[in-house]
Amino acid sequence: MTDQHDTTDGWTEPKATALLVLADGTIFEGVGFGATGTAVGEVCFNTAMTGYEEILTDPSYSGQIITFTFPHIGNVGANEEDIETVNMAASTGIRGVILHAPITEPANYRATRHLGRWLESRGIVGLGGIDTRALTALIRDGGMPNAVIAHDPEGRFDREALRAQAAGWHGIEGTDLVPDVGTTQRYDWTETVWRLGEGYGQQAGPRHKVVAIDYGVKRNILRLLADAGCAVTVVPATASAEAILAMEPDGVFLSNGPGDPEATGHYAVPVIRDLIASDVPTFGICLGHQMLALAVGARTVKMRQGHHGANHPVRDVGTGKVEIVSMNHGFAVDASSLPAGARETHVSLFDGSNCGIALTGKPVFSVQHHPEASPGPRDSHYLFRQFVDMMDARKAARAPD
Repeated sequence: MTDQHDTTDGWTEPKATALLVLADGTIFEGVGFGATGTAVGEVCFNTAMTGYEEILTDPSYSGQIITFTFPHIGNVGANEEDIETVNMAASTGIRGVILHAPITEPANYRATRHLGRWLESRGIVGLGGIDTRALTALIRDGGMPNAVIAHDPEGRFDREALRAQAAGWHGIEGTDLVPDVGTTQRYDWTETVWRLGEGYGQQAGPRHKVVAIDYGVKRNILRLLADAGCAVTVVPATASAEAILAMEPDGVFLSNGPGDPEATGHYAVPVIRDLIASDVPTFGICLGHQMLALAVGARTVKMRQGHHGANHPVRDVGTGKVEIVSMNHGFAVDASSLPAGARETHVSLFDGSNCGIALTGKPVFSVQHHPEASPGPRDSHYLFRQFVDMMDARKAARAPD
């Protein structure tokens, strides 16, 4: 290939300075941007047209190399307000990014940095100038491959060694990635949602106390909980049910996160089962949803291509309403394995996969998609109100006559 790239002014260099080497030996040649070096990960594609900075900092993408199907990524630059990572000291996150078109100079009043330089500062390897449609088709037909992404400005690559590295990587299935992204210490969260002309707010007068278990939580989830009147305390994924319940929460939140839910579930599922038994209102998203399903006896399965994008239609089984949602997951709950007492609440209209459950007779529910995002733009924000309503109801039921 003779793809061309220059990291600031457009792709003008004919020499391949970056590669994507798949485990089966397939090689995509292009041009490098962002950090130099190599990284191994699982290649997925994301169909979102906006929100690339939030995607690139979503802890749920840890261990993955993201291919954007939308060709123009980076045109609004990067800033420090749209970062979703809470644990900035996390050892790793996404492994690389793949684009089709050159990154232009930012054209947005909120931009503080060119995306290429922002990626470099975060140690993220970039590959540009390839046929992302071909790569997307490959993933669609054959599943998400393990691969190595490499960037060397001099174009010096040991291709066979890179192929061996990709082939030898253990992959995401069976891997607990939560320790790479989650907090190790308890902390309180008070920041509320962003508003034009005001920026992010600060909580005043919370009505409920919520403990959020951090499997790789996103900032905007915590903001929406705070905005809904919740005093949020974030605890590590390894926190015990005894320690959580000792804080006397009105509700517990099970966060999103990366990796195989069965791997994380070895220590998380027993905690979730104890929380369910306590009757404390519980709300889960993404990985939290998957592990809640495991806790009641259901199964999770690895998806071939996963769901990654901001344009996914999901049907609310109870109301028939269709929501446009943001998704990012490579595992799904097997709806056929849900036991009695766990009902399906949401279904993907793309492939019929499970996107939500609720427990009969328990104030416990979860969704696979990301209701804190704004693709609809706010089709799913009601889920936070539903959580608050559950806490209100529990308080009212326990109040003395």
